[in-house]
Amino acid sequence: MVEYNINLEGKTILVTGAAGFIGSNLVKRLFHDVQNIKVIGIDSITDYYDVNIKYERLKEIEEIASSLNREDRGGSWIFVHASIADKEAVEKIFTDNKIAVVVNLAAQAGVRYSITNPDAYIQSNLIGFYNILEACRHHEVEHLVYASSSSVYGSNKKVPYSTDDKVDNPVSLYAATKKSNELMAHAYSKLYNIPSTGLRFFTVYGPAGRPDMAYFGFTNKLVKGETIKIFNYGNCKRDFTYVDDIVEGVVRIMQHAPEKQNGEDGLPIPPYKVYNIGNNSPENLLDFVTILQEELVRAGVLPKDYDFEAHKELVPMQPGDVPVTYADTTPLEQDFGFKPNTSLREGLIRFAEWYARYYNN
Repeated sequence: MVEYNINLEGKTILVTGAAGFIGSNLVKRLFHDVQNIKVIGIDSITDYYDVNIKYERLKEIEEIASSLNREDRGGSWIFVHASIADKEAVEKIFTDNKIAVVVNLAAQAGVRYSITNPDAYIQSNLIGFYNILEACRHHEVEHLVYASSSSVYGSNKKVPYSTDDKVDNPVSLYAATKKSNELMAHAYSKLYNIPSTGLRFFTVYGPAGRPDMAYFGFTNKLVKGETIKIFNYGNCKRDFTYVDDIVEGVVRIMQHAPEKQNGEDGLPIPPYKVYNIGNNSPENLLDFVTILQEELVRAGVLPKDYDFEAHKELVPMQPGDVPVTYADTTPLEQDFGFKPNTSLREGLIRFAEWYARYYNN
């Protein structure tokens, strides 16, 4: 187990992608756990998916921050509506505030969208991340934590995926940008001694998630009576990871920056780490769909007599997809005493109940 070397209390934290699924949950968790914390969120609020969900997340954060002030528990929230690809906007945040920890979650997400709209990925995932690295270089930060992705493993045949595996064969531009982030962070850690930790997330799901993710898209289609397509004839396996487990991992990792140290040659060893955060138990897509359907019926989103068989179609694999994702989380367990453990059914119960409330079914 590593020892925490960063105390978040009273610090200023920058969370990029703060209106996003993981970002908004992280901000809420920080306010819940840490006294006198100042959180600055930045998000461009693109219309890649329904912006109403993003504004709903921000509203929840604002309500939490207001209640903290009313209870005199300290803590403050500042939201900046801008893209991290806007260098001036990023620089202003760092100039106006003493940022202790950066959690970079802003990114253009989605594998399939990267095939049709590559420009969005270059802007946010490469130029945006470069701007964050430059800001961390010129304004000394204690720790840069950034989102990578399980997609960097490409079509690796060896499972479970280990952070020691070679990841030189991305099968999508999205994956290539995430691998690039790891390489860029390594270079900045080496050149400028910036402690950085990359997190390879595995298929994150949960309430108020991203509508482009399979479980959410399936639900929308089933509600409308449309047919859902199950890729690779249902033989895909995914390491579905509940959002609270992801956030738990991020919060723990934020508090331990890789140590600055010199090697035998007297030169600095890059203070650089990469971890998988996944459920370590991949689920077959057909089993996943069965559980999702059962919980949607239980939550009243779908009627009890819904004919599932008539609404599902088994189809071949899509370009850019991989048949299996499976995380080796041993280093996360060894260093932080934590592994994601929310069962798929438990997570989908919470999603179905949220969906029923949000869409007033």
